[in-house]
Amino acid sequence: MRWSGTCLYSQIKQFTVGCICTSFIALYCHVGNAYASDLPQTIEMVSPSIVAIGTILHTRAPPANFLGTGFAVGDGNHIITNAHVVPRNLNLEKKDSLAVFVGRGGSATARSATIVEIDNEHDLALLKISGEPLPALVIGDSSVIKEGETVAFTGFPIGMVLGLYPVTHQAIVSAITPIVIPALTTKQLSIKTIKRLRDPYLVFQLDGTAYPGNSGSPLFDPKTGKVFGILNMVFVKGTKENVLAHPSGISYAIPSNYIRAIMKQ
Repeated sequence: MRWSGTCLYSQIKQFTVGCICTSFIALYCHVGNAYASDLPQTIEMVSPSIVAIGTILHTRAPPANFLGTGFAVGDGNHIITNAHVVPRNLNLEKKDSLAVFVGRGGSATARSATIVEIDNEHDLALLKISGEPLPALVIGDSSVIKEGETVAFTGFPIGMVLGLYPVTHQAIVSAITPIVIPALTTKQLSIKTIKRLRDPYLVFQLDGTAYPGNSGSPLFDPKTGKVFGILNMVFVKGTKENVLAHPSGISYAIPSNYIRAIMKQ
């Protein structure tokens, strides 16, 4: 059988393209399987560092009030969470106190906590807790994160409704985009705030489904557990109640370099 030059070129082209496609699929599956195989071990390593942030008031029923998620850093007695999670109007006369809940389910215990530092601009709070230190998570350099990278986050998505059992979600970094944290009232519009609104800093936009209780959850590398950000906002369509039934699937995380900065302070 004779082959024309055109026919032979076509056969070679089809063979080459087929090999490339097959190789690409094999590589994609290998990378996907690598993340999938590493994640269970990473979750097992990260989970003991995850805590719930809330308040304790013994005359209240129930006495514990859940507000968000946090995680241990540094010496294990310091906790990072969102500034908006930390209550500012505790009823001290009734002995309402800031607390960090450590452990899982019914075995979780409350530890007293104090505020060390607040960074309202980047929605970060550094707390200190009493008792034995927790396993601290390693804070990575968020400047190395690129769009399209796979990440994971662990926290308490609907708080105590599901009990204090950490929940992990996977996502990709969909975009690195400017953020604007609006002021609640015009009284909060200082010169510094107006300047920030004109030149907002960059945050990670994620395609993972998160809920308000995930505020303060660490955003980490599924392979190593190294933290590259902290969940701080969920895109809400309509009311906050609506996010439970119809989550938008769009979340935002503050880059970890701001965590490193507040820890240095």
